[in-house]
Amino acid sequence: DVTIVEIQVNEKVKNENFHPTGNCPVRDVLSRLGDKWSMLVLITLSANGTMRLVISKTIADVSQRMLTVTLRTLESDGLIERKVYAEVPPRVEYCLTERGLSLIPHIQGLVDWALQQMSVLWKAGFYIRHDLLWH
Repeated sequence: DVTIVEIQVNEKVKNENFHPTGNCPVRDVLSRLGDKWSMLVLITLSANGTMRLVISKTIADVSQRMLTVTLRTLESDGLIERKVYAEVPPRVEYCLTERGLSLIPHIQGLVDWALQQMSVLWKAGFYIRHDLLWH
């Protein structure tokens, strides 16, 4: 059995990892995935495992430039894989890697929470403040 003291010690050790300088896995992941498009692209790929054209139609307000930057970043992070087909016109498909797939349940949890809380968050002005972050 785990005692309350052991739980408190474990929580203290976990929280000591939130260093403002140096390596902090939580800060690093949030920094990498906390942009405007990454999580939407990952969820879209999870649902569709699809071509770039379908991604841009699913996330209608992403520019081609930002979609390209986001896809390249996610690929370099090992979360998605890019496959180019030698066809005319060229066809490119993206899919989640094993690492990307392991992240989806966590992102899906955030998506589910956001959908459940949407009306409360909207009334609280969350979305208005959220939009201001990217202006």
